[in-house]
Amino acid sequence: MTSPVLSLRRAIIDAASGDAELRTLMGGTLRLYDEPPRGAEPVYALFGDVKAEDWSTDLDRGHAQSVDLVIWSEKGGARTALMVADRFFAILDDAPLTLDGHRLVNLRVTELASARDKDSGLARVTLSLRAVTEVA
Repeated sequence: MTSPVLSLRRAIIDAASGDAELRTLMGGTLRLYDEPPRGAEPVYALFGDVKAEDWSTDLDRGHAQSVDLVIWSEKGGARTALMVADRFFAILDDAPLTLDGHRLVNLRVTELASARDKDSGLARVTLSLRAVTEVA
């Protein structure tokens, strides 16, 4: 069986990679990673913290997932990172994503937060998602 976390990540990548506006904001290609590539310059996004909890019913096995997307800004401000976060919001909130081995019950953006990293001085925007999935 495919992991519900990995299945959701793949579906997010598939949905985001099809959005021309998001790709343009990120420099021409979707820059969404598990870890920042060595020497990568912002703007890029990372899969951040994730938590999957049992959400099973008497009839179906399922999971509730909390997933963070962390968008790192270019030097000098958070504007582009906020624009990228807004685009992810438009693409993902209540999206009918297709998951491998699972069925998406719902997907919601639950929070957007921006902070400045003390070490690099870069702004980072965290988009928090909540998804409920059932085993297909």
